[in-house]
Amino acid sequence: MAEKKNAKTVTVEQTGSPIRRPADQRATLIGLGLNRMGRRRTLTDTPQVRGMIAKVAHLVRVVEDKA
Repeated sequence: MAEKKNAKTVTVEQTGSPIRRPADQRATLIGLGLNRMGRRRTLTDTPQVRGMIAKVAHLVRVVEDKA
């Protein structure tokens, strides 16, 4: 999968535990590359990624990059 050089990115941090959450929410966290509280991932800002973030918005937060 080729990425553009200047593709926009979004950084998400896991703030909530997947314990006692539905399996699809756990799978969404894994799909985002998050599996521990406090872990951060920088992802390409696409509609698919934004949809995944919206699905687990109560378990993650979007981190503002200081650039």
